Amino acid sequence: MTAYENIALALSIKGEDPRSIKEAVERVSRQLGITAVLDKYPYQMSGGQKQRVASARAIITDPSIVLADEPTGALDSKSSGMLMERLEYLNTELGSTILMVTHDSFSASYAKRVIFLKDGRIYNEIRRGNSGRKEFFNRIMDVVTLLGGDLNDVI
Repeated sequence: MTAYENIALALSIKGEDPRSIKEAVERVSRQLGITAVLDKYPYQMSGGQKQRVASARAIITDPSIVLADEPTGALDSKSSGMLMERLEYLNTELGSTILMVTHDSFSASYAKRVIFLKDGRIYNEIRRGNSGRKEFFNRIMDVVTLLGGDLNDVI
């Protein structure tokens, strides 16, 4: 399937009007910067473009929950920001729950809550609260720094 067909599939299955499907695909593809690849097949796209198409397919229906495993792993910083802004919009404006696994502190800084795992156990948890993204990113980095060793080794 083309990128357009792939993204539109979920809305087609739901029985949405073709005109509204076209508008939704165009809107999400603009938000993720993939309008230029809508007529392409997977073998004609880069890894990052494929990942953004898959992300568009996952979020086109404005789902109540999104499970994202390293959603920005193959993306450049601009594309990562675009995707994270869309996920943040789904969460704040539409009330979607975003459950994301990531090693990327930049992506984690978009969250309201970050749970850190170490050796299969919860190591720490921080909440964004009223902090801005930059301040929250710095708090995330502080915990990441400590993850490398025991707290007593750092202090």
